[in-house]
Amino acid sequence: MVTFKLRPAEMSMWAHSMTVQDYQDLIDRGWRRSGKYVYKPVMNQTCCPQYTIRCRPLQFQPSKSHKKVLKKMLKFLAKGEISRGNCEDEPMEPAMEDAVAGDFGLINKLDIQCDLKTLSDDLKESLESEEKKKGKSSKKEESNELSRSQDIEEKLGSGEPSHSVKVHTAPKPGKGADLSKPPCRKAKEIRKERKRLKLMQQNPDGELGGLQARREPSFCPPKAKSNQPKSLEDLIFESLPENASHKLEVRLVPVSFEDPEFKSSFSQSFSLYVKYQMAIHQDPPDECGKTEFTRFLCNSPLEAENPPNGPDCGYGSFHQQYWLDGKIIAVGVIDILPYCVSSVYLYYDPDYSFLSLGVYSALREIAFTRQLHEKTSQLNYYYMGFYIHSCPKMKYKGQYRPSDLLCPETYVWVPIEQCLPSLENSKYCRFNQDPQAVDEGRSQEPDRLQVLYKKVVMPYGVYRKQQKDPSEEAAVLQYARLVGQACSERMLLFRS
Repeated sequence: MVTFKLRPAEMSMWAHSMTVQDYQDLIDRGWRRSGKYVYKPVMNQTCCPQYTIRCRPLQFQPSKSHKKVLKKMLKFLAKGEISRGNCEDEPMEPAMEDAVAGDFGLINKLDIQCDLKTLSDDLKESLESEEKKKGKSSKKEESNELSRSQDIEEKLGSGEPSHSVKVHTAPKPGKGADLSKPPCRKAKEIRKERKRLKLMQQNPDGELGGLQARREPSFCPPKAKSNQPKSLEDLIFESLPENASHKLEVRLVPVSFEDPEFKSSFSQSFSLYVKYQMAIHQDPPDECGKTEFTRFLCNSPLEAENPPNGPDCGYGSFHQQYWLDGKIIAVGVIDILPYCVSSVYLYYDPDYSFLSLGVYSALREIAFTRQLHEKTSQLNYYYMGFYIHSCPKMKYKGQYRPSDLLCPETYVWVPIEQCLPSLENSKYCRFNQDPQAVDEGRSQEPDRLQVLYKKVVMPYGVYRKQQKDPSEEAAVLQYARLVGQACSERMLLFRS
């Protein structure tokens, strides 16, 4: 059951209870939840359009900076090594090198071809100009060289001291090598020479024997190289020594005060939340109390479900707790839905910022999605919330690839690489390039919308006959348009 409200630049509703399928359908239409508060930005009116983004974990490969974070964690667990390098201030924030690499990936091939053609034309003109200059000055240089050689011969013949004759003079810049210094050698040639000398020392037959030995296949058998990069799971679950300095354990706990594990860890989890909010977001103590924490991260409208064909943990809202040496250092709030794992929030101990826990937890959640997929084949995606291209602090989510953005008009998923060029030109974009495409899930039969009025469930067609306020009809039709036909028939819209 939901209560719908209209607000400037945002549509919102208070969800008293909701099935996981209802919420799955809602987030596939641009909605998100914060506690039981479910909202949808009005994309073409807000100053910073927020596009729903999802990662495809089955095709995901960790980037160079992701691997660094995972290795940093392994070194800390194994040896207690602490790296004070790049520490993120926001969850999942990547290193700058990956952001740069992502920008280079957006270069249009046609632009590259044009730039190369321009460069080729400029180079051709420059060479032709240089040839003309050389033609004019070549005769002059030859006569100068001849006169210099004659002067040297005269000085040698006259008996003048030889040190006054500088035969090997340092060349002018760009006029060739300095003959007074030994010639430069390539590193490859130096390595070959060292190997040849080593072979000669090992083989009494001399250089020829050494060369023959170098050609023998059995002399230096090639190492077997695997072209397959390490998987995300290989990097996360790499074995640790028996005497490892630290122990990390990740526990999945249902968000329910009826669950004994959630209840017993609540106090420690809440203390960590307060520490995080005050240190990272500078929240005053009165804004991060137990009531706010419970309403924001513990109350969920999702009804827990455990169908036989679902994941072993079931569907619903969970806290993924990161226990280090018996203490919680991070908590990832997630929803497990029929087709995805949806990331809600992350809070962590600021004392462990050196471990890049935002990035690390995102990678763990991607791996967790892959794990759930093994049992539940339709659970394929990892939803990261909203992507805001105009906000640098929110662009980091685009670095977890392959990923897609949700078209705000037709609600189809489009690969992020196809969306970014448009977002560079305009904050608000329709990603679906088909101008004839429409929202397939739109409300086409509003009379079938379900309404709860005076404790009685009725279709909107019946409810409408009892109402005379024209604004009421506009609000209900707006709700139907935003939630879509399927949700409007399953969810109950509360009206007083």
